[in-house]
Formats: sequence, structure tokens, C-alpha cells
Amino acid sequence: MKFKNLSILLIVIISLFSMKQGNAQQWGLYTLYAPINSTQTFLVDTNGTTYKTWTHSSSQKTGFSVYLIPGDTLIHPVAYPTTQLTGGGMTGEVQKVTWGGTVVWDYVYSSSTYCLHHDVCPMPNGNVLLTCYEVKSAAEATAAGCSQSMTIWSEKLMEVHPTGATTGTVVWEWHLWNHLCQNSNSGLPNYVSSISQNPQLMNINYNTAKDWIHMNGIDYNKTLDQITFSSRTMNEIYVIDHSTTTAQAAGHTGGNSGKGGDFLYRWGNPAAIGLTGTTVFNVVHDAHWVQSDNPTYPNYLCGFNNGGGAGGKSCVDIINPPYNGYLYSYTPGVVFPPTTYSYRHTSTYTANSNGASQQLPNGNQLVCISTSNYIYEINAAGTTLWSKSLTGAPANALRYSLCYVRGPVANATASVGTICAGSSLNLTSSGVSVTETSPTYTYSWASSPSGFTSTAQNPSVTPATPGNYTYVVTITNTTLGCWDTATVKVVVNSCTAIEETSNSLEELNLFPNPTTGIITIGEDFTNSHNYEIIVCNAMGKIIFQGRNSKTIDLSACSEGIYYVAIKTENSNIINKKVILIK
Repeated sequence: MKFKNLSILLIVIISLFSMKQGNAQQWGLYTLYAPINSTQTFLVDTNGTTYKTWTHSSSQKTGFSVYLIPGDTLIHPVAYPTTQLTGGGMTGEVQKVTWGGTVVWDYVYSSSTYCLHHDVCPMPNGNVLLTCYEVKSAAEATAAGCSQSMTIWSEKLMEVHPTGATTGTVVWEWHLWNHLCQNSNSGLPNYVSSISQNPQLMNINYNTAKDWIHMNGIDYNKTLDQITFSSRTMNEIYVIDHSTTTAQAAGHTGGNSGKGGDFLYRWGNPAAIGLTGTTVFNVVHDAHWVQSDNPTYPNYLCGFNNGGGAGGKSCVDIINPPYNGYLYSYTPGVVFPPTTYSYRHTSTYTANSNGASQQLPNGNQLVCISTSNYIYEINAAGTTLWSKSLTGAPANALRYSLCYVRGPVANATASVGTICAGSSLNLTSSGVSVTETSPTYTYSWASSPSGFTSTAQNPSVTPATPGNYTYVVTITNTTLGCWDTATVKVVVNSCTAIEETSNSLEELNLFPNPTTGIITIGEDFTNSHNYEIIVCNAMGKIIFQGRNSKTIDLSACSEGIYYVAIKTENSNIINKKVILIK
């Protein structure tokens, strides 16, 4: 490489040096944690100063994890005070709490036969993944192939969509009970001749106990649309397909993987699938994917190994799954690869229960040692860069950047979702940052296809060419230098596919127009004629046909312009244009 002058060379050298130095520095600014069974959640900066404290009701103490989602809303499981099931990790309740401390969602799911417990996982769509005990009677256990007559706490996962202050709709669920096997009695259900040939199923007769699986960590991978979770008693981490319907999740086919709700991957304890080999995990928590932006272990899986390190110390184990599209490569009858972890950090502390880690974008790592009341950050070389001793034992801790906590959340809308080429529409944007007082924002709009730019907050645009347009606004807090983007999509039609016609003898009234789905044909016309109806979309595809119908239902169609052709008994054809907006 040649440099034109010395100044450029110096700039390059300084930049490279800064990059190397940066990898050895702390990442982010704020650490979130909440001691288990505490009335307070804390956000502290890297100087150890408490930036924010949430104080919860004494009857709504924090459970076993806590998360901050964009918009500065806290999500945490709650130790519901009247749970009928009792045991380690029981919660029964989950809340969303605003930055100002208002509980905006308080969802209780607890009874004598089921109860939320341990971890939750906020999802990109605003829903929440929940882990839940599901009690099976001794009779149910025997009927499923269990060789012992005993009550078993099985597990289920639920994706819940918040619908009100205290309500939620279960939009997806997965039950472990649908994915069992046993080789003890061929006359009982779930029989297989070989456990090791069926690692996609859980052996109901392995380590069978009342609190049988004891899930304790859960994470979601949006790219794969998969879920991972950890089991304390099985000493394994698992991966299942979330792209299934609930019905498919109950079976063995369907979804991106084609495997339904069966395990796609499991790792940590060969004995659980009837094989010999090293049991890596000695009590495992906090199963999660390493973020894709991690420079060393992108998309690897990670587990907190409570007693697996030298001398029984706690450690963080990172493994590289054998990805094969939406599946994981393995040989039946052989332990899932890899044979060992790709990375292990052994702590000088021990967490007898709970514990977590977070792999940071610059290669650093945040480690939470629960029962030692200690959180610390290390670099790739294992050097401690930051630490904090706590009062109380948090189950997890998470590091966030300044802009994640204090930056704007951008929103954008368009006055219409569908428009004719050459017509104008209004774009509207807003930035919200509840942590800041009177922030100053700048706005920058762009489009795809390109051609439109604006620095106005709420500009007007007139697309001239038909097509699908995406308008993107970047909103920047000029004081902090933090920014966020929002997009809005608009369909631009030529609006020339069919010309509207009318006939004084054949007046036709369609209403409402624009419509949100249901179109009514005026009574003056329907009472006077026999007629056929054909509705086409902008591409000329027929999407509705009928005869003498008084309504046209476009509810299942996407936004856009549609063309209605009605042929009367005397062969007159009347054409009308309808705009569908949702």
C-alpha cells in the first residue's frame, strides 16, 4: 500500500491504533439489573452511578430476569404472591413498566395446574415469550409412557400478545408433553426402540422427578425464527422451531425446519439421549444466542455453566452449532456436534443457582454471578474492565449503550397507503425519548426507489411512477448524536387499468368508497336488476366473483385500487374503481 503523503499515513496509523485500543475498552454505558424478589430495578452507568431506579409494589417483586425494550419500557417477571405451585424460580406474573414507573401491562398466569416461572423473552413484534410449568397427574404420566407413577411438572412455552392492562392472547404455544419418547415398555405410548436414534424427543424416563425439566433461560432468534431454552435438571440447551403454527408445534412436521415442534438441536449432556460422553454442563442457566454483530462468536449458542469450571467455579460456555439452513447437522446415534465448547470463561466466583452472561459487540463480555452478588465486564483477553458488588442477587444483568437508553424512537406514517401516480401524499414523523427533557431533533427523509429527499419533519411527496415505495426517515438527537430510523410503505398505482363508466339508465352506487373491506351496492340498483359481479386487482387478476350479491367483501385483500365490473341482464357493463384502505 502506498500513501500520497505523510499526513494520510499518520491518520491511518492513528485509526488502527484507536481500533485496537477500543477493543480493550468498556462497551456501552448502562447496566440493568434487579435483585431477585426485590422491589427495585436499577440502571447504573459504568462509573457506578445509579442513573435510574424503578420501585415496584411490595406485592409485585421482581422475579428472575429483567429487560429494557425500545421506548424505555421495562419487562420483568413478577413473584406473584399467591402462586399455588411452589418451588425455585416460580413467578406467575409478568409486567411491562414505563420509564416513569407506570405498570401498563400486568399479566397473571397461575393456578394449581400451571404457573409462569423463571425467564421471559421480549419479542421484536411486541409479544412476550413465557416459560410455564404444566402439571401432569400420575395417571397422565403413566399414560404417556412413564415407568413411575408420579406427578410431573412438564413445561410449555407461550407467546402472548398483550391486549389490555391485564389481558393477553396466546398466539402460539409449544408443549413438551407432545414430544416424548420411552423405550421401557413397547405396550405404552411414545415407545421407540432406541433413545439415541430419537434425540428430537425427550425421554420421559430420564431423571424423572416432579420438577422434571426446570427450564430457566429462554431466547428468540428472529433470523432463524427459532427458540432456545435451558434445562437445569437435564443439563442441556435446546433449539425448537417457532415458525410453526400451534397445531404444527404439537406434531412432528411443519414449519421452516419441517420438524414441527421436535427438538432441532440439543447439547450439553449425552446421557440424556442414551449416549456416553462428557456432560459439559453442571447446572445450566441462561441459554441464548450470541448476537450476530459479535466479532468473534456471531450466532453461536451460549449457556451459563454454574459449576462446570475448574474447581467447580462458574463459567460461560459458548458453542458453535452445526447450522444446516433451518436444521442442524448430526449423525443419528452420535452426540450432536461440536464435541466441546468453542470458548470458556471460568470465573473466580461461583453462582450456585442462576447466573447469566452477555456477549458485547466489541468482543467484551458481561458476567452476572448471582449468588455472589457480583457483575463484571471482561475483554477478550479475560481482563476485568468494570465490576460492581451488589446488595441482593440478580439472576441476569444486561449492558445497554447510551443511545439505546436515551436515543429517540422514530415513528413514521403516510396519509394514505395506496395512491395514484402523480397524486400527492403527506408523510409524518415523530421522535420520542422519554428520558430526555426537550430534545432537539433533525429529520432526513429518503426513498426507495430513490428520488425523494427532505429535511422537513412532515414533508409532502408526489410519486410520478407506479411501483412499491419505501420512505425512510432518520431522526437524530443533535445533543447526544443518537439516531433512529422508521419506514413507511406506499403502493403507487397507474390508475388507468379500467376507466369508470356510468349510464343514466344504469346508475350504480358503491359505498363506502374508499372502503376498509365491505362494499355495499346501492338498493336502487340491486332491487331493479339481475347482474354478475367481477372484481379485479390493479394487475388484472380476478379476486371476487358473484351474482346478485348486495355486498362485496375485500377484507382479506391488501390495500390498493380495485376495479368492479358489473354486467346487467341486458348485457350493459358498468365499471367502477374502488380504493381499499386498512
